[in-house]
Amino acid sequence: MKKSVFLIVALLTVLGSFGQTDSTHRPVYDTIRIGGIVIVRKSGHKDGDSTSVYKMKRRRGEEPANLSTNWWIFDIGFSNYTDKSDYGNTLLTGFTAPGIGKDQMKLRTGKSRNVNVWFFMQKLNIASHVLNLKYGLGLELNNYYFDENIVFSKKPTNISLATSDLKKSKLAADYLTVPIMLNFNFTPRRSKGFGFSGGVSAGYLYSSRYKSKEDGDIHKVKNNFDLEKFKLSYVGELSLGPVRFYGSVAMKNMWEKGLDMTPYNFGFRFSNW
Repeated sequence: MKKSVFLIVALLTVLGSFGQTDSTHRPVYDTIRIGGIVIVRKSGHKDGDSTSVYKMKRRRGEEPANLSTNWWIFDIGFSNYTDKSDYGNTLLTGFTAPGIGKDQMKLRTGKSRNVNVWFFMQKLNIASHVLNLKYGLGLELNNYYFDENIVFSKKPTNISLATSDLKKSKLAADYLTVPIMLNFNFTPRRSKGFGFSGGVSAGYLYSSRYKSKEDGDIHKVKNNFDLEKFKLSYVGELSLGPVRFYGSVAMKNMWEKGLDMTPYNFGFRFSNW
């Protein structure tokens, strides 16, 4: 009898020690499924620790939602334009000073950058999640760096050459933009799939300014410089798994008068889909 009691007590002690080790070193998982979303709850590791870690993921191969939202999308790329200006006419009208031509208005390709910040984009299923309507709202920020010592003056707008060497000569044009595209997703059950989108965008010029730097002194001029208030563009994007590209080409001249330049942008897009 004593031997039996001793064996039972010893067995309970061993099982108790295993139970303590398991609760201390092995996390416990609870899984909840809501539609196409799986929520994994992992318990704390330490005794008395009530902190939990929540992870959310969609199972591969499951049907995506008919309407999905992607918040805070960022684009990083380059800005440039196609110049078809008649500089003989701009000289006669006084829009440009003597010595200004296509060569002087060329941009520094590596310096002229485009950064877009999209507050959100939504994707609405049209047909089997392969064809979708995609739309959003955001800011397009364009920085045009000039190769030559270009100077912008206002009232009236005039473009001339600086009499000394400038360390920086830049025109910035920023737009509040709404893109609308048709999206073709060839792998709808993958979070990082393959496909492309194409459509149009409408932008409103809410800020424009000229900035130059000479001998450490920075000169800024805020003005619209006769830039068009509205910008209509053809837009597109390409998804190659985890890598995404974007591009846009304006439908018309970016200036109300004077110069004739059609802007375009291209670069990388950082987005969930």
